[in-house]
Amino acid sequence: MSATHAPTTADHVVLCDDAGHRTGTFPRAEVHTTDTPLHLAFSCYLLDAADNLLITRRALVKRTWPGVWTNSFCGHLRWTEEIEDSIARHAEHELGGAVTDVAVVLPDFRYRAVDASGVVENEICPVYVARVDGGLTPNPDEVSEHVWAPAAQVRSAVASAPWAFSPWIGWQLQALAAVPAAERTPGARVLAGALGLD
Repeated sequence: MSATHAPTTADHVVLCDDAGHRTGTFPRAEVHTTDTPLHLAFSCYLLDAADNLLITRRALVKRTWPGVWTNSFCGHLRWTEEIEDSIARHAEHELGGAVTDVAVVLPDFRYRAVDASGVVENEICPVYVARVDGGLTPNPDEVSEHVWAPAAQVRSAVASAPWAFSPWIGWQLQALAAVPAAERTPGARVLAGALGLD
């Protein structure tokens, strides 16, 4: 696959090198194949005032991991976009809502995974936590179901039935648990506390 520098209005992903430096763009509709190039993304975990965690079931029309339960939402950056702006854009597009108190949890998380159809996800994917500002109206093209649940119960469910969830939610929760408490970012302390990792 060869990268292009698409206009910022195009629906694209940002390709990158191993250090996370932006190298070009590629049409989002074409990038996920059996040989997906490394690109920039994020994962976000939403908490309510009682520290319940929003988990979502990916819509059946999604190209990768359709119908699988996962974290609150994920997304790809655009060429000129900062990650916090991408998080706000995707929260509106996927969940029909706004977020506040966005904070990084795992700044260096990355993964490569292959779904049942052989399509590869290959991302440098920092993990964030945020709060919901108001209600949500999920986009049915992105989210088929959503549930607010005690975060510690979600962590237990992912550990006991990983096949029911996206691979990245399991890896992200494991990665967070492996970070010593003294080395956690402020965002990591918020999410770890909600998950009962303290």
